[in-house]
Amino acid sequence: MGKNFHSSFARRSRDYLFVILGAAIIALAFNVLLLPNHIASGGVSGISTILHYLTGWTPAFIQWALNIPLFIAGIIFLGYQFGLKTFVGTMAVPLFVYLSQGLDPWTKEPLIGALFGGVLVGIGLGIVFRGKASTGGTDVIAQILHKYTHQSLGICVALIDGTVVVLAMIAFDIESGLFALIGLFATSKTIDLVQVGLDQSKTVLIISEHQEAIREAVLFQIGRGITRLEAKGGYTDDEKQILLCVIQQRGFQKLKEVIKEMDPDAFVVVMSASEVMGEGFSR
Repeated sequence: MGKNFHSSFARRSRDYLFVILGAAIIALAFNVLLLPNHIASGGVSGISTILHYLTGWTPAFIQWALNIPLFIAGIIFLGYQFGLKTFVGTMAVPLFVYLSQGLDPWTKEPLIGALFGGVLVGIGLGIVFRGKASTGGTDVIAQILHKYTHQSLGICVALIDGTVVVLAMIAFDIESGLFALIGLFATSKTIDLVQVGLDQSKTVLIISEHQEAIREAVLFQIGRGITRLEAKGGYTDDEKQILLCVIQQRGFQKLKEVIKEMDPDAFVVVMSASEVMGEGFSR
């Protein structure tokens, strides 16, 4: 029991460390790249950028003023999933924005600010997500819309962020809104990289008349597992088997060569596997 307690405590501590680290990175990106270049790339941070330049209010205070009622709304409408770690993330980002507000801008080029600001925000959010938390904000509105309108979560998030981008176009100019879209795209792609990693795997389906030779080659030449799937031809109605193999990117070329050598006429379907968990892959 003691061992399990220490293991659980270590995991929770690591999660909170991820949330704090991610929040600090997001705040840094906001103050040195996004805010100085008028990049309002969605979310509460984007709203605070617009209001700061319209009113002169401190961005951190605006973010706290928006995040706290949004967090409460999340608890009311969405329930228990808004736990302590999400509260920490919700409060930590404005705190680090406040603490780092005096830093000099890293660039005054909006395109560079949008690209690298989006990348840094994506890294920060990806780390927060690895801590099994979020930074709250307008994501709460998107989840509420998703729950009560039955639209997909992706559409709801896009609707909220799109509204912020349109407001940026009105407050600044159309060009600033376009830069904000670049920042959003960079953020989404970077989150995927942080969550999944660079070494993405491939799912390979093989239909061949020489299945046994391919199976043995995959098992003993490449050293990967392989699975037989029962199938039936849609035209001939014949019973047949499909070989399924999941392989990391670095071994994929060798697998193609083995299949080509064993059966040049094999029918092969290759799909990207964004994340694979289990023996031989991530745990």
